[in-house]
Amino acid sequence: MDELVKEKSPLRVLVVDDSALYRQMLVRAFADLEGVEVVDVAVDGIEALEKIERLAPDLITLDVQMPRLDGLGVLRELSRRSLDTTVLMVSSVTAEGAPATVDALLNGAVDCILKPAGVDAQAEVQSIAKSLKEHVNAILENRSASPVGHCVSETRSFRKHPVSVMKMQDVIVIGASTGGPQALRTVLRSLPAAFDVPLFIVQHMPSAFTASLASRLNEIVDFPVKLASTGMPIEAGTAYLAPGRFHLTVMKKGEDVFCRLTEDPPRQGCRPSLDCLLESLVPVYGEKVVTAVLTGMGSDGLEGCRRVKAAGGAVIAQDRQGCTVYGMPKAVVDAGLTDVIVPLGQIGEVISANRYRKPAAS
Repeated sequence: MDELVKEKSPLRVLVVDDSALYRQMLVRAFADLEGVEVVDVAVDGIEALEKIERLAPDLITLDVQMPRLDGLGVLRELSRRSLDTTVLMVSSVTAEGAPATVDALLNGAVDCILKPAGVDAQAEVQSIAKSLKEHVNAILENRSASPVGHCVSETRSFRKHPVSVMKMQDVIVIGASTGGPQALRTVLRSLPAAFDVPLFIVQHMPSAFTASLASRLNEIVDFPVKLASTGMPIEAGTAYLAPGRFHLTVMKKGEDVFCRLTEDPPRQGCRPSLDCLLESLVPVYGEKVVTAVLTGMGSDGLEGCRRVKAAGGAVIAQDRQGCTVYGMPKAVVDAGLTDVIVPLGQIGEVISANRYRKPAAS
């Protein structure tokens, strides 16, 4: 009975922003969403922490830049005090704010939505409400989903391949959305410092933040992470991050392969799209494409993974238990496209050890 009541209880939200205008805008936007209750507001990080401890909200919308204690400071305190709540950053598009927002996403925030910059108040409320709605729906779906049958990690009985990933000359592809920056950091840091294959990354996030994400990842992993651009040569041992607002694809000239960005229409609302990247890689690399699908909303990557499997490549999925939102991995798991389903912390090991490879026929 207690579980039933818990499932039906509203998502309790604390709005944290130093701007009265944006506090009001967020409260109005949440008012139009079913299954949500704004329990209070806070004007800075100090007040936010007091109310978080007292009210125990399920979700916090957190401004990045605030007086007394900023959003990143709040996240650090949440971790230090072991306060468990979902944090959604709300950020302005500024040169100063982008690195701080990315740091927040790498340190506990599940995603970021942009503050509208227009002058039409009604249009601004509609804009931010649209951004909030899909995140809230995903959180509510995660709350109501039964863990039975999903939380047990599955690693199929493929023996560890004796040949290293470097000699296999595979191409590694990682796709993620909500909760992705933290997941990416975990996976990338578990890969060998020197590996002789190229690595491609699609992370759904506003275009204002992808350059900062590439820069931060480049600082915390032991191999180069580059923001991809058209004409950039593909080199082994380097990671290429798709920039926001563009699809990352590849093109082959002679024996060399280069990045190519396009502004083709979004796929399932996504640009960059994991589907687009995979569909361009398969004709070039064939069975050597190895894809890891991490936490995220929606089903981007599903069609691309179909192409990968048809060509003889491999698909690795993050298991449900560790996902912020079990959307993208669920899509490929439900379609029967996965070779291995493992916890986030094991994905780097699986890639490095070729544990996604089926043993060769004797």
